[in-house]
Amino acid sequence: MIQIKGIGHALPERVLTNQEIEQMVDTDDKWIVERTGIRERRIADANMATSDLAAQAAGMALKRAGILAEEVDLIIVATASPDMLIPATACLVQQKIGAFNAAAFDVGAGCTGFIYGLTVAEKFLLDPNFKNILVIGAETLSRITDYSDRNTCILFGDGAGAAVLGRGNSENGLLATYLGADGKGAEHLYMPGGGSARPASIQTVNEHLHYIKMNGNEIFRFATRITIEISKKVLELAGMTYKDVDFFIPHQSNLRIIKTAMKWMNMPEEKTLINVDQFGNMSSACLPVGLSIAEETGKIGAGDNILMAAFGAGLTYG
Repeated sequence: MIQIKGIGHALPERVLTNQEIEQMVDTDDKWIVERTGIRERRIADANMATSDLAAQAAGMALKRAGILAEEVDLIIVATASPDMLIPATACLVQQKIGAFNAAAFDVGAGCTGFIYGLTVAEKFLLDPNFKNILVIGAETLSRITDYSDRNTCILFGDGAGAAVLGRGNSENGLLATYLGADGKGAEHLYMPGGGSARPASIQTVNEHLHYIKMNGNEIFRFATRITIEISKKVLELAGMTYKDVDFFIPHQSNLRIIKTAMKWMNMPEEKTLINVDQFGNMSSACLPVGLSIAEETGKIGAGDNILMAAFGAGLTYG
């Protein structure tokens, strides 16, 4: 069985509150909380890159797993905010933690990135040459957030979570995964500038094209529907029902979406992770940070059936 041997997370110290955002754009705390459930989010210091947060989370995960960095065979970093286009952020993490025996690459699946990374790692572990794989979801979304756009600047935060995967003898492990995408919705959540379609120029900078653009209404409709659909699908693949779920870790994008899914699944709050109010939407970092904090606080343990669901730019889901 493919198992998570250790998990960890890293969060910047800087807290950006709704009251501070009120000073930046035409919004207020009540409006933000009513529509998103977010009260504050973490923001990385100017000298901290995505790879720095990823390396911190990886260090915690390796320590909890009792595995040395040189024993890691592969590093997969899921991120929408890499340090740079090339090289892969995973290569920079490899250097920072000293995992020089590991292959390394990034996964670009938006907020669903960590689940994509887990699924890819599971397939690699079918190969006996791979024994320990680091899967990291890490973001510094504050670098690509337009703090003059009140529709998006209220949503995003920074953070990183990591998991060490390997093979185990017990029945605990990854029971099922389900991935999907709907490219027809790619235009609803994207960053237009900086790639081959719109290379960086004075014009793209002046037009704020290097920031996240989002059609919030379309994303809300998609997310509410897809969270329920994919949760049902993956439980069917595992031969389980919602009654078998001990703990639910949803993507922390919007409290209303989470509450809708909880109601449909008949999932009580004590069995659901909700920290969107503290950290906002950390994209690919939401699930591993939530998993690490839930384990650290005793909300989950070995043998629990844990359901995770996410959706993101692409539009991806898993």
